[in-house]
Amino acid sequence: MKLDLKRRLGLALGALIASTLPAVADICEKRDFDGQGYVVCTLSAEQQPGLKLWLNGPDGRVLGDFTSVRRQLPKGQTLGFAMNAGMYHADYSPVGLYVSDGEKAHDLVTAGGGGNFGMLPNGVFCAGGNRPYQVIESRAFKAADPQCRIATQSGPMLVIDGDLHPRFLVDSDSRYIRNGVGVSPDGQTAWFAISDRAVTFHEFGRLFRDGLGARDALYFDGSISRLYAPALNRSDFGRRLGPIIGYTE
Repeated sequence: MKLDLKRRLGLALGALIASTLPAVADICEKRDFDGQGYVVCTLSAEQQPGLKLWLNGPDGRVLGDFTSVRRQLPKGQTLGFAMNAGMYHADYSPVGLYVSDGEKAHDLVTAGGGGNFGMLPNGVFCAGGNRPYQVIESRAFKAADPQCRIATQSGPMLVIDGDLHPRFLVDSDSRYIRNGVGVSPDGQTAWFAISDRAVTFHEFGRLFRDGLGARDALYFDGSISRLYAPALNRSDFGRRLGPIIGYTE
């Protein structure tokens, strides 16, 4: 109850702040699927150059939140939406592959392990490579070596070539507010989604596969998941973040 109250207060404060900020329209919208509410932010191939991935600011310090991201944008540039973009260590450094503006800051990890990241298959979201957008299983990514402009690794995969991750259970009692990204079969569209309330992996994976038509989708995180969407009067508060992804124009 205490955590839920803190989240509600954070959402209310974020909505108040976001309502005063300029918004890029027609990117994020509320959707219902199978009895659950979500926000889905959709980018076309033409918008791919405006998609950015951030970790540190110009001073080398971790940005950590949406306000810090906005403050370091060039004059006249607007942040249309943003969300956390993959798992990170206690020092906020990425757990897996991290590429921003073609510069790699952390290597790909293909070994399994504990936690959600190590629940293989995991994967990589790549923008500006062979296609505008791709979600690729990590070992396939290593073999293909696509030249991504931005890339972030996380796990588990939610949808793999049209199938849900084999370890997702319909009757699971593991529920969190979750966020992730899915890509259309032709790589021309990317969907960034966050649940309104706690959902299972199975429910979240079905949103991408059955609700949005993604053949491949990647989990970013749960419980810490947050969204910046000024068009919806939303700027979530909470713990500091590692990698953050967002669209600017």
